[in-house]
Amino acid sequence: MLRILLAIAVGLVGAALLHLVIVLSLPHFSDRDAYSRVLSEGEAFTFHILDQKPDSAGLAQEDPFLETAVCAFELDERPVELTAGDDVPFWSLAIYDPASNEVFSINDRTASGGRLDVIVATPLQATALRKAMPEGLDRSILVETSQTQGYAVLRAMAPQPSIRPLAAAFLSSAECLPSE
Repeated sequence: MLRILLAIAVGLVGAALLHLVIVLSLPHFSDRDAYSRVLSEGEAFTFHILDQKPDSAGLAQEDPFLETAVCAFELDERPVELTAGDDVPFWSLAIYDPASNEVFSINDRTASGGRLDVIVATPLQATALRKAMPEGLDRSILVETSQTQGYAVLRAMAPQPSIRPLAAAFLSSAECLPSE
């Protein structure tokens, strides 16, 4: 009986210590989430092309056949327009909120005409856009999100070394700008 009580006491003390270590280490790891890393890439509203090796923010291209760029944005004042051409074999875009939950994704097969033309807006901004119906809105995909901050990950396929410059040019020409 004494051994069982001792085992329970040791288990409880061990669980309490483990819990304490985890709680105290959270501040150390909390600034290493994906959103914080994208923010540390550089200024917002700009696609930043990632290298093959991790940069100072810890981000890198993980797939050797995909060139990758990231852009942080805020929707406090205006919607954000994400645009790029259609001159690569394959591209994909994913939009995430600050908690790294995927809000929306699209690729060249599902986009109209194979071009990237997405507007990210809050519900209130989206309603105002629909009422104003600015020129070109009918070609854009309107994505509503309740979050006012987020980031986009744009990938371009480069299955052969000869296509890598084309994919890099595609990412360099991509825009992540506040809507007019």
